[in-house]
Amino acid sequence: MSFIMYSTPWCGYCKRLKRQLNDLGITFEEINIEEFPDGAALIEKINNGNQVVPTLVFSDGSSLTNPSAIAVQERLATL
Repeated sequence: MSFIMYSTPWCGYCKRLKRQLNDLGITFEEINIEEFPDGAALIEKINNGNQVVPTLVFSDGSSLTNPSAIAVQERLATL
């Protein structure tokens, strides 16, 4: 896996991005921040105290918050 997606089950933006990434054949690990408090704390740190989902953390430590599938593809191409 090249990135982890932090999400919630009720987030429409998360559902859309997951569907788009699946359609593109991009695999990822997903962490539900409602079930994993450490994940919630991490995305708060990344997003200036806000629990914004989807937040993606890549293998190089970089992150994207609520990105498009194209932005994810572009970031993956640089890893």
